[in-house]
Amino acid sequence: MKITKKALASFAGSTALALVAVFVPTSAFAATDLQGGINAAQPSGAAGTTTLFGDGSIFNTIVNILLFLIGAISVIMLIIGGIRYTISAGDSGNVTAAKNTIMYAIIGLIIAFLAFAIVNWVLKALTNG
Repeated sequence: MKITKKALASFAGSTALALVAVFVPTSAFAATDLQGGINAAQPSGAAGTTTLFGDGSIFNTIVNILLFLIGAISVIMLIIGGIRYTISAGDSGNVTAAKNTIMYAIIGLIIAFLAFAIVNWVLKALTNG
């Protein structure tokens, strides 16, 4: 069974799109309040206003979505690297390419987690200062 780069890219793209379609609308755009429903914390006259920085801000939402996408793509590439390693049949070139895919996917995950932590730390320092 030979898996082409086009098939892998198609699988990765469709999986990432499915993950975004399922998780992003429920986690990133639903600003709910436990007692009042959606957008209950805003006064009635300011239904469309929001802040640039802080909790629930535009910047925070965009950064969280982008970091989610980076993390999802890294996990997908980790799975693809494992599949490539499994089907390499001992060919040293394919084994090396699969190991590089796995290594770079893990590095991508680490960078995504560190970026999430750094962005949240900087935002808290800017809004509290």
